[in-house]
Amino acid sequence: MTPPYDAAATMASRAARVRGASASSLPTLWALTDPQRTPDPLALARRLPAGSGLIFRHFGAADRENVAHALANICRERGLVFLIGNDAELAARSGADGVHWPERSLAEAAARRGRGDVSLFASAAHSGRALHRAAQAGIDAALLSPVFPSASPSAGRPLGLFPAARLAQHTRIPVFALGGINSRTARRLETLGFAGIACIGAL
Repeated sequence: MTPPYDAAATMASRAARVRGASASSLPTLWALTDPQRTPDPLALARRLPAGSGLIFRHFGAADRENVAHALANICRERGLVFLIGNDAELAARSGADGVHWPERSLAEAAARRGRGDVSLFASAAHSGRALHRAAQAGIDAALLSPVFPSASPSAGRPLGLFPAARLAQHTRIPVFALGGINSRTARRLETLGFAGIACIGAL
C-alpha cells in the first residue's frame, strides 16, 4: 500500500535539493500562512519538518496575539524558525525569532537595524531594486516573487524562472523562490542559485 502523501516532507526534500551544497544556517523551506489558504496555522506548524521556517501573516486578525503565542510554542517544540509578518512588536511579545517585512516596510526594517535590533529579518521582494534595498536595510533573507504564475490574488506578473535566477545569483543575501512553487516547479529551481523555497498552497 502506498503511504499517505506528506506534502510538507516532500517540499522540504525539494527545498534541500534547490539549495544544494551551499552552506547556510537558514531553513531551506519557508511556509507562509494565509487567512484563506491556511485557515488553521497551528495545524500547519505541526506538519512542518524540524528545521523549516514559518511566517505568520495575521493581516490584523483579532486573535493574532493568541495565535502568535501558540505558534511560537509549537515552533520551539518542533525546532522551527518562526517569523511574524510586518509586526515587530508582536514578534517581540510572542518570542518569535524575528520579522518578515513587506517590501513597503524596508525603511522601518533598516531603522530597527540601525537601533541595534539583531533578530532575524526576512523580506518580500519583487524586483532587483527591491533585493538591493533589502540588502542595504540589513535583511537576512529575501523571498522573491512571483517566480511562477501564482493563484494568489495579490500576485503580479511572474518574473520567470531564469530572470528570477539571475536576480538571486547577483544578490548578496540569500534569496528564496516564492510564487507558484509546488513539487513540480521546485525541481526546476535546482542549481540556479536560490537558497531554498517558500510556499503556501503546496503545503
